[in-house]
Amino acid sequence: MTKIAVVPGSFDPVTMGHLDVILRAARIFDELHVLVVHNPNKTAMLPITERMSLIQKSLADAGAPANITVASWSVGLLVDYCTEVDASVLVKGIRSQIDVSYETPMAIMNRSLADVETVFMLPDPAHAHVSSTLVRQVSEMGGDVSPYVPDAVARFLEKRHPA
Repeated sequence: MTKIAVVPGSFDPVTMGHLDVILRAARIFDELHVLVVHNPNKTAMLPITERMSLIQKSLADAGAPANITVASWSVGLLVDYCTEVDASVLVKGIRSQIDVSYETPMAIMNRSLADVETVFMLPDPAHAHVSSTLVRQVSEMGGDVSPYVPDAVARFLEKRHPA
């Protein structure tokens, strides 16, 4: 039986923490879907297609395995996508207790709605303090975000917000 998992997120932009969780999850599951989702509680900097492209470039640069698919989902519930691709697990990167508190009710609801389990993964401690929001803020103010994002993202943001 093929074990399929989904790593959902806004990835606006993808960070080294995201990449770390994605690559480690790809070693655990037979198929991994990196799913760029629309978060109605956030105002996105990048369109979904640009986020997907940056994820694909970052994965290619990292020599990611072939079992990773990058997709998007903007209508309906996340568990609807899981059902559509026969995924039984969601993988969520968590940085702190705040993330655990936020993610736990959703994990319980997803299990209740569609019998989809949630696995929490901690990022490499070197990246645990980094969020896409912080990356966007530092980049918009002309700061160097290259230690916190894959090279493809750093190049993209440098063109978008030159120092």
